Amino acid sequence: MAGRDDTLRPVDFRNGRVDMTHGGGGRAMAQLIDELFVHAFDNEWLRQANDNAVFAVPGGRMVMATDSHVVSPLFFPGGDIGCLSVHGTINDVAMAGATPLYLAAGFILEEGYPLADLKRIVGSMAAAAADARVPVVTGDTKVVEQGNGDGVFITTTGVGVVPAGVDIRGDRARPGDRILVSGALGDHGVAIMSLRENLSFETTLRSDTAALHGLVATMVAAVPDLHCLRDPTRGGLATTLNELARQSGCGMVIAEERIPVHAEVRAACEFLGLDPLYVANEGKLVAICADADAQRLLAAMRAHPLGVDAAIIGEVIEDPHHFVQMDTSFGGRRVVDWLTGEQLPRIC
Repeated sequence: MAGRDDTLRPVDFRNGRVDMTHGGGGRAMAQLIDELFVHAFDNEWLRQANDNAVFAVPGGRMVMATDSHVVSPLFFPGGDIGCLSVHGTINDVAMAGATPLYLAAGFILEEGYPLADLKRIVGSMAAAAADARVPVVTGDTKVVEQGNGDGVFITTTGVGVVPAGVDIRGDRARPGDRILVSGALGDHGVAIMSLRENLSFETTLRSDTAALHGLVATMVAAVPDLHCLRDPTRGGLATTLNELARQSGCGMVIAEERIPVHAEVRAACEFLGLDPLYVANEGKLVAICADADAQRLLAAMRAHPLGVDAAIIGEVIEDPHHFVQMDTSFGGRRVVDWLTGEQLPRIC
C-alpha cells in the first residue's frame, strides 16, 4: 500500500508498558522478543528463531523438570522472579544428581505491566542462566488482559543428564541412613514475608536463591552412592522429609538443636506464629546417605561455598507409619507432620 510505514520504533523500555499486541503474534510481539528476550538470552539456538530448540546431549539418562513461578512480590531482598525461575528448575534437575544442560521459559504477562520492570526481570534471569552455564534455548510469551494476571508469571523447564553410576531417588532412604541439610533454613521465605503489605517487620535477611548443581556435583564426586536429594522449597524441610519418608517407606528422626536456622528467621517466625521447619527455601538441599558416607559427604558440602553451614540433622529409622519425628531442645519428641494448607501463598 502506497505510503505505508512498516518500520517500528524501538521498544520503549523506560516508559512503555506491556499491551495486548505484545502477545498477539504480530510485529510488536516479534519486536519485543528480538529486543528483549533474544537480546538478553542470546545463544545459537534462539538465533535460529524456530518454535523449538534442537540440541545434542551427552550419553546418559535424561532428566526433565518443570516449575511455575508466581512469587509475590516479584522483587525481594536477594533476588526476583527472574533468577528464581532459573534457580528453581536447575535445582529440580540437579536433585537427580544430573548436570543441567538447557532451559525453556514461558512468560505470562499482564497488560499494563511496566516494560522497565520486565526488562529488569529478564536481565536477572539471563544473568542467572549465564552464571549457571545453562542457556535458555526456547520459550514463549503470552499477554492477558489487565486484571487477569499479576504482572508476570514464569514457567521454566529444564533438561539434564545423569552420569553413569548415579542413582539418586526419593525411594532410596534406608534405616540407618543419615540426613543432612546444606545450610540455614527459612531465609527465602522470611525475606519475602517481610515485604508483604499486611506484615510489618524489618529484617536484613536476603533470599538464599541459588543454583545448586555445582554443590551437587561436588557431593556426587565425594559420595557417588548418594541415596536421596531434594530441595526443600514450598512446605520447607518438614514437608520434604515427609515426602521422602513416604516414598521410601520408612521413618525419620531429626534433632532440633542440630538444624541450622538463623536467629532472625527464628525471631520472624515467632512474630508471625510460624514454624521455620515449614518455611520455603530456594538455595538449600536435603541429602540422605549411608551412615558410613555421612562424614565424607559433610566435609565435601562444607568445602563448597553453598554448603559451608551444612549439618547432619538426623537419621532414617524403621517405622511402618512413615512418621517424621523431632527430638526437641526441651528433651521431648514430637511428630513433624505434613503441612496443612499453606503458611503463606505465592512464596516461590
